[in-house]
Amino acid sequence: MEETLSRRDASDAVSGLGWRYLLGTLRASVVVGSMARAASVAAEAVAACGADADGHLRADLRADRVVLTLQTLDRAALTALDVDLARRISDTVRQAGLRTEPETGTGAARSVQQLEIAIDALDIAAIRPFWRAVTGYVAEPGADGPRDPLVDPVGQGPAIWFQQMDAPRPQRNRVHFDICVPHDEAPRRLAAALAAGGRLLDEEAAPAFWVLADAEGNEACVTTWQGRD
Repeated sequence: MEETLSRRDASDAVSGLGWRYLLGTLRASVVVGSMARAASVAAEAVAACGADADGHLRADLRADRVVLTLQTLDRAALTALDVDLARRISDTVRQAGLRTEPETGTGAARSVQQLEIAIDALDIAAIRPFWRAVTGYVAEPGADGPRDPLVDPVGQGPAIWFQQMDAPRPQRNRVHFDICVPHDEAPRRLAAALAAGGRLLDEEAAPAFWVLADAEGNEACVTTWQGRD
């Protein structure tokens, strides 16, 4: 079994290829001009991965872009093989006159990202089964403890994780969004949120995450892989 890569090692290995590390995955976008071209790019990515495509590659096809995600799916982790597949895909896409990119600072609608929903709880083990049942979600491979996160088995919806509360806090929202962005996108995202009327509540844990709030106190965290190893 291949060794799991650290966040930093995975990020460093693929940043120059246009991929970004996000929540245990590698993700890149390929800008295209039609659904037919998107399908062609996806097919080329599958061919570049060969027999490893089924266990590592996911593709989201739209008329304007293909979003590619790599992970060793049966372990919910990244290995050297995922990095090799990213390199193969990027080379194949480049030969087709396109490129893999994170869409950071390019004027795109947004960069590649992943969304998490965090639920504050006093007794995580007591509420986790409810959220698992009502969402149809499952545990990640190797992480099915009573306090572990839940994920969409088809990889479309945001992950759900549970934050331990020390005491009831009825005055505060108990569900907040975590927006995982590329590490080099975080400054832009923070600036945009603050310019839109947001407030910075806490940056003690930065660059792992910054806690923001809207004008009514509803919270969201901008997160990156950095500061977590």
